[in-house]
Amino acid sequence: MTLTRTRPLVGNPQALTSRVCRWCICWLLIAWSVTALASDPFDEIPAAPEQGGEAWLVTFGPGQIYWERFGHNAIWLREPALDLDHTFNFGFFDFEQEDFFLRFMRGRMLYFSVAQPADREFEFYRQQNRSIRVQKLNLSSSQYNSLRDHLLYEIRPENRDYRYDYYLNNCSTRIRDAIDIALDGALAERTRQMPAGLNFREQTRRLTQMQFWYYLGLELGLGYPVDREVSRWDEMFVPGVVADELADFSTAVSETGKPLLEVDTMLFTTSMPTPSEAPQQVWYRYLLFGLMLTGMGWLSGKFMPPVWLAGLSQAWMLNAVTIGLLLSALWLFTDHGVTRPNANLLLFNPFLVLAFLPAMRRFGAVVLAGGVAGAVVLLVLPVRQYNLDVLALVAPVNLAVAAYLWRNSYRRGGA
Repeated sequence: MTLTRTRPLVGNPQALTSRVCRWCICWLLIAWSVTALASDPFDEIPAAPEQGGEAWLVTFGPGQIYWERFGHNAIWLREPALDLDHTFNFGFFDFEQEDFFLRFMRGRMLYFSVAQPADREFEFYRQQNRSIRVQKLNLSSSQYNSLRDHLLYEIRPENRDYRYDYYLNNCSTRIRDAIDIALDGALAERTRQMPAGLNFREQTRRLTQMQFWYYLGLELGLGYPVDREVSRWDEMFVPGVVADELADFSTAVSETGKPLLEVDTMLFTTSMPTPSEAPQQVWYRYLLFGLMLTGMGWLSGKFMPPVWLAGLSQAWMLNAVTIGLLLSALWLFTDHGVTRPNANLLLFNPFLVLAFLPAMRRFGAVVLAGGVAGAVVLLVLPVRQYNLDVLALVAPVNLAVAAYLWRNSYRRGGA
């Protein structure tokens, strides 16, 4: 057998060049494929107008983080003559603003309006995997100019700040108001007397019900005002409702004599689940949690000295008093109008603090059990505050602690 030595690649420049080229092309194709799969590009963006300007309502779907659950919206203006291709929105706040946390606690938060390049805004929300719905408004030149001038006025440094309100003056109601200005009041005229599909609480519940603690916190802090009947105009505090209302608004309201919307399409579709159309019943999960807490406390008491149950009862009472004081402070000392009155104060009564005195234990038992009974009565009234989820969690624990306090009252010489 004859052995043949292969010539080294280094010694063959033509073969080396050919192999390097093949590897480069291969890696470029792989990189292009990975980039194409990962980018999930937008659907086709319509070309900007050659002359004049156009306005689009942009609606961003809910995100994963709790403050993103309600969605967001903006108005997209495109006017090449003014170098305008920007989204105008009212959803910004600054952690560096003076007394930020004090303003937040007192309900006096300042938000401000901003105009940003549209492509940058869209890319940000695409990266967040949030849907982007765009609706082109069929406005006359005078209506468009009115909208543009209003938005440019709103982003001036001296005008951009506004006092934020979760339901009455937020990023979505500001967009609603701007469109109403462009439509010469036609949107308000149509919707102010129209009943809402869902009131403030129902919209809040349906958009947050997938987040156990966030939902519970809102249900705990929001009082009767969010249960009142509202109009479709009020309901547009939710960005998605503004988009849906404009889609239903088929009446010719522009000077062109055509329907309001010229285009209604999805620029980007999220892979996240879509919120339900109405709030679902989730009280059972809070009831199970309340029963679990009660059962764990009772079971642990079987294996621990008597002081253990006394400690658990006092810990729950301290928790109830603390929450009751916070709810009372929201009612009495802040501008959060949606927190007062609040039926949850029956379940978290600050006067329960008196039950820490041995002679007042039966008083504490009455406060706890009576609060549960009162909350149940209020819940079945025709006009009521919906707090079934909070009641379902708290009732088992309150009743168990009430029973313990009654059995171990000072009169009987209990611990």
